Amino acid sequence: MKHLVLALSALAAGTAAAQSSLTLFGVVDAGVSRYTTKSRSWNGTQQQVTQSQTALSSSGYNSSRIGFRGTEDLGGGLAASFWLEAPVANDSGASGIANFGRRSTLSLSGPFGEVRLGRDYTASFWNDAVFDPFGVNGVGTNLIAVVNSNLAAVRALATGGLLNGGLSAGTDSYLRTSNAISYFLPANLGGFYGQVQYALHENVRDSSAATGSSRRGRYAGARFGWTDGKADVALGYGESTLSSTAPTAEKIKSLNIGASYDLGTVKLFGEWSRVRDVRDGTAPLAARLTDRYDGVVAGVNVPVGAGVIRASYGRVKFDDGNGLPGSDASVNKLALGYVHHLSKRTALYASVARIDIRNGRNNPSVVGVTPLVLSVRAILPQPGYVSTGGLEPRRATGYDVGIRHAF
Repeated sequence: MKHLVLALSALAAGTAAAQSSLTLFGVVDAGVSRYTTKSRSWNGTQQQVTQSQTALSSSGYNSSRIGFRGTEDLGGGLAASFWLEAPVANDSGASGIANFGRRSTLSLSGPFGEVRLGRDYTASFWNDAVFDPFGVNGVGTNLIAVVNSNLAAVRALATGGLLNGGLSAGTDSYLRTSNAISYFLPANLGGFYGQVQYALHENVRDSSAATGSSRRGRYAGARFGWTDGKADVALGYGESTLSSTAPTAEKIKSLNIGASYDLGTVKLFGEWSRVRDVRDGTAPLAARLTDRYDGVVAGVNVPVGAGVIRASYGRVKFDDGNGLPGSDASVNKLALGYVHHLSKRTALYASVARIDIRNGRNNPSVVGVTPLVLSVRAILPQPGYVSTGGLEPRRATGYDVGIRHAF
């Protein structure tokens, strides 16, 4: 990581010089990926379809990015800092520093903790990432994170178009949220840590609007945990408002708990998650419907010489709020990978994963595409079967082989 340290002179007469630093950092990750999905028909034609794709991909091990961060020591334990981080599509060069959508924050920290303003990860997302052996990257990505991101994307499209990011980054405040005010506990609490977060929806309040004022885009969440360096456990919760106006109000409510333990010879990971998509219809036309996604993930990292073996198993079960027969579904995912460190900055990696879906055609009422069907996006980013008349995805496999360099 390259540090550009700037020495500042006295800011004004009678004030002491302040130490400030500016860091340029980033990751370039490139690899070859192969995705295959097998589907079958349920309309009586007994049609079988296999789709495959080979791609020069980015972010198979770490997300490709470029960023700038800096800190100024204000004295008395206070510090001001900023963080601007942009995604990079290094396989095509299509995007560089076009936006700082990964993170764009300004902070004030001290003995009281840290107050952070701007676009950042949501409090409820952190457990999906921290307790994933694959770090939510590549075909091995935590199945809970995959389903949650696709659920947020599908519901965002169903409630008025994209909001708060693009499909690749998750929408409606699953992965990140804009306009956020966050508070982080100080680091000297005997291993306890945590944050609370609130994101402003920034919609105009109009008393003349017949349906009331929209709060679409509002997020509220928190995460608290404890670690002693080897053991780590954390509880997270978040509520994202997709719609707050008639005829239907909708929120996605996420609760998760994760843990890890480093034995030295092996590091263990585990997570449990419950996500509810709550839709409140206007009586008597519609009643409250709650779709539920219960997920578990277990995994390991095993150091082997200069490398690490990674493995995980995940399962998500979908319970349809309509209660229709045969509408529930489940998806399972098994992933295995290896990372070989050539240096502190450069690593070679390989990962392979398989997804199996039961009842992949469940709940067609959700804008024609179900979140569990979309879970195979972890393997096939552009699933043509979604619009291929009556095809039900049953199985998907994929692999990544690549190199990552950090600076």
